[in-house]
Amino acid sequence: MKLSIVIPVYNEAKTLEKLLAAVMSVDLGTLSKEVIIVDDCSIDGTRDILNKLPQSVYRVLLQEKNQGKGAALRRGFKEATGDFILVQDADLEYDPSEYMHLLQPLLDGRADVVFGSRFVGDRPHRVLFFWHYVGNKFLTIFSNMMTGLNLTDMETCYKAFTRSALQKVLPKLHANRFNFEPEVTARVAQAGLRIYEVGISYNGRTYAEGKKIGWKDAVSALWAIIRSNVSQ
Repeated sequence: MKLSIVIPVYNEAKTLEKLLAAVMSVDLGTLSKEVIIVDDCSIDGTRDILNKLPQSVYRVLLQEKNQGKGAALRRGFKEATGDFILVQDADLEYDPSEYMHLLQPLLDGRADVVFGSRFVGDRPHRVLFFWHYVGNKFLTIFSNMMTGLNLTDMETCYKAFTRSALQKVLPKLHANRFNFEPEVTARVAQAGLRIYEVGISYNGRTYAEGKKIGWKDAVSALWAIIRSNVSQ
């Protein structure tokens, strides 16, 4: 069996090589790895790094123009051939060593989708932005009100799917940017898929360190929650 790791990348030259080394060092037991990197038209030297990667190890897909994280993920999902598919950001905020922790409910046959929550469990978390925390909790609660779920971290990067589960929702995914998170949450809820949460660690970045998400993305996410749950 195979795990497809889909990595959307935009201007991550400072962290990409370290992230890929961490991904490749993960022991998945009997699972093989497929690493799919989708570059969203980076302009900081990221593509120079990607051009040097061995094609026998990595599948590198280049977007012709910047479209956003959601668009990059959709392209990666369409190319993935694994039995399980997992999203991995390239910024080192999420730890690849926790893959098996995320995948266990899928491997046990108990879940179709797993969310990695930054707000449950006892794994370490970097202390950063209060208002980001408030915004995240508000969006998660509002999403839960619309979907009927009881998630603690809808906006998490770490989402893992069985292949059959992802194929059910992929045709209904259209979000191009960070509004991917509320859209995919709505679609998996509407599909009646079995969803689990597991606690994960979180090494958040400051804006000086390269964090990209801002208040405009929160507004976009709010609208995406409404739109995705009203239109099925």
